[in-house]
Amino acid sequence: MSSSSACVVYSVDDFVGLERVGMLTAHVLDYVVPFVKEGVTTAELDQLCLDEILRNHGVSATLGYNGYPKSTCISVNHVVCHGIPSEKQKLANGDILNIDVTTVLDGWYGDSSRMYVVGQSSPEAMRLIDTAYAALMLAIDLVKPGKYLGDIGHAIQCFVESRKFSVVRDYCGHGIGRVFHDEPAVLHFGRPRTGLRLKPGHVFTIEPMINAGVYQTAVLSDGWTAVTVDGSLSAQFEHTIGVTEDGCRVFTESTRGLPKPPYELS
Repeated sequence: MSSSSACVVYSVDDFVGLERVGMLTAHVLDYVVPFVKEGVTTAELDQLCLDEILRNHGVSATLGYNGYPKSTCISVNHVVCHGIPSEKQKLANGDILNIDVTTVLDGWYGDSSRMYVVGQSSPEAMRLIDTAYAALMLAIDLVKPGKYLGDIGHAIQCFVESRKFSVVRDYCGHGIGRVFHDEPAVLHFGRPRTGLRLKPGHVFTIEPMINAGVYQTAVLSDGWTAVTVDGSLSAQFEHTIGVTEDGCRVFTESTRGLPKPPYELS
């Protein structure tokens, strides 16, 4: 791997390690699906994810990161991101939640998140979830050499706002690979033909956070939990991707065909 304009350019051989850690991250998000149900605490879900990471010889990247106390981020309903799992937070019918997992395997980092639904949620909540997923996938479809990060952010913003939702401005995607958070910053809004011009070997996350109300957020007194300022629902999906010669590779795709809710287990 080499550095290019402050952004690491990874090799084809590096992609092998990224593929392996991405598969582990996706596996953990698949594994936890049947445990997301009414009455379960977010702390129990966090422990289940950690146990599965360790069983597969990985490490949780978030545990202890800048003092963060848990192995995942679990953000329920109006929590935008960085929700801290808690024994006091029991899931209720209709809740929607994002589980964000970053694993480390052989020195490589893989970062991904998905939405989950407890029981049956409202049509508006499901429409929000579908919009967040569709925004991520349309962004991934744009990724190829020669495109600009601004092209991706602009496409996400236009799509989400056409659905009458808003895109969070305070948090963004990021470079990843041998470190958890690296250049470039991947904004989910913006103007075409601005920002980094992509080349093969660039690796980063795309992780749009979509609010049902206004895009502004606030951080709670714990220093981590970000919430919508108007109490509206929020949804997010995230993948780690690498730019290839003719497009991109998604390292964190579900290994069980469970990309978004409703999840049907065979």
